[in-house]
Amino acid sequence: MEYSIQDIAEALGAQALGASDLLVEAIAEPAEAGERDLALALSPKFAEGLAKGDAKAAVLWEGADWEAMGLEAAITVPRARFAMVALTRQFDLGHGLAPGIHSSAIVDPKAELGENVSIGPMTVIEAGARIGDNCQIGAQCYVGIDVALGADAVLRDNVSLLARISIGDRFWCQSGARIGGDGFSFVTPEKSHVETARESLGQEVGADSQSWARIHSIGSVTIGDDVEVGANTTIDRGTIRDTKIGNGTKIDNLVQIGHNVIIGDNTLLCGQVGVAGSTQIGNNTVLGGQTGVGDNLKIGDNVITGAGTMVLSNVPSGRAMLGYPAMKMETHIEAYKGLRRLPRLAKEIEALKKAVLNLAPKD
Repeated sequence: MEYSIQDIAEALGAQALGASDLLVEAIAEPAEAGERDLALALSPKFAEGLAKGDAKAAVLWEGADWEAMGLEAAITVPRARFAMVALTRQFDLGHGLAPGIHSSAIVDPKAELGENVSIGPMTVIEAGARIGDNCQIGAQCYVGIDVALGADAVLRDNVSLLARISIGDRFWCQSGARIGGDGFSFVTPEKSHVETARESLGQEVGADSQSWARIHSIGSVTIGDDVEVGANTTIDRGTIRDTKIGNGTKIDNLVQIGHNVIIGDNTLLCGQVGVAGSTQIGNNTVLGGQTGVGDNLKIGDNVITGAGTMVLSNVPSGRAMLGYPAMKMETHIEAYKGLRRLPRLAKEIEALKKAVLNLAPKD
């Protein structure tokens, strides 16, 4: 691919400066950029690397003195990181999937395929599946019976969409994700020692030799438009009602979403987040990496959790949480500061004890 600086500026809605007809073939970090690369010097810190590379053009922050940097052309943008959206989309080479069905793929005659669909090697599409227009389905994927997949979806290799799940338009799914497996739902004939321990807050933990019986998952998974799911993430189907993921939500790698969970719109779940069954998470919420969320909880809108947070109770909207158990972020930070002060306080107390003993009257 080859683009002029003017072409790229128009795609970004920005102004081209200098030699706007200069052609570039790729984007690169400043220190590694060649003469045919467009350097991404999105802040003064990154611009320092321009002297180490050979870029003639760069994307810079607003107000940058591009001529002083020795560049022949530049594009300045008001929000540098957001410019990455259009830039990376324009230079994305894709994964080489052309419209058509690979000869080794198995597509049931009762499946419905839209226009310009790509189906990779050794992929299986079961009966009743409905695949929207312009979908790209990679190698060794599995699309189960009666699955509905909207238009413009991208499934990387080894993705499994199990029976009867429904997914909206522009779905993007990374390798190894599994959507629609059964929930982790088991019960004993009589009240188990787990239930007793939970009710008594751990004061009663008796012996129990009962066997666990499976509760079947007869619900499904419903996913909205513009959702992304990361590599090796799993989303369980509901027990009776569907597990639901809202529009615009983005889910990172190695995330586990339990049965009956409801997640709102434009929410982010970062790597290794685990959400237990029947929990509800609001809109525009961000769960940091390795956040754990207990079952049957409610997390409001615009909540943020720091990495490693363990949420064990409901969280109201608009709150930042941190720690184990989760507490207000500012409270946790103060508690952490206090914890770090404990060794010094212990030494001070020991010194005071000695001083008091030395002041005591002697026989």
